[in-house]
Amino acid sequence: MVAFTDHKYRTIAQRDARAVVGKSSGGYGALILAMRNPNVFGLLASHSGDLYFEYCYKTDIIGALRGLKKFGGLEKFLANVKTIRPRDRDYRETLNTVAMSACYSPNPNSPHGFDLPLDLDAGELRADVWARWLEWDPVQLVDKHLDALRSMRLIYLDAGLRDEFNLQYGARIFTNRLKERGIHFVHEEFDDGHFDLQYRYDVSLKAISSSLVE
Repeated sequence: MVAFTDHKYRTIAQRDARAVVGKSSGGYGALILAMRNPNVFGLLASHSGDLYFEYCYKTDIIGALRGLKKFGGLEKFLANVKTIRPRDRDYRETLNTVAMSACYSPNPNSPHGFDLPLDLDAGELRADVWARWLEWDPVQLVDKHLDALRSMRLIYLDAGLRDEFNLQYGARIFTNRLKERGIHFVHEEFDDGHFDLQYRYDVSLKAISSSLVE
């Protein structure tokens, strides 16, 4: 995609002039892409990105335990996911946990291609599966990607003080890790929740533009 964009548009085809930006799980993606590909991206911005899985995912796992029973089990949920109504909190938390399981704990030997992080009978967290999730938490990945993070011209993070997924705390914890290691960043908080935050892009885009022309 980067090569296609540089070929088709009038870009500055250099990593120090290339930013990756996202919101929510897209903000998580921006962080992961920048940390793993510092030769491609020199700036990153994460709006309300998924950080500190202990806070942002565990409550959904409890909701999924309730939801999977309500919807007749995992197999029925997957078969009827497009038609289930109402799409209430149980539905959303079940869907999110199933989707994250496919991302963080894939298992080709499992009947559905992934492992859930909970025991569906007792409800106990499966420590081995949860550990696989944590391996992808950016908070846990800072030391693994220190050189990449230090090389960024801009690391921008923000989150609302009333974020419904507790992501303001994840951003604080992540930026504390950066501060402890002497890595420069921009971190902002604002009085809002998780949704309809397009107006915050004006802030990150301004920060990116300023970093490009310095």
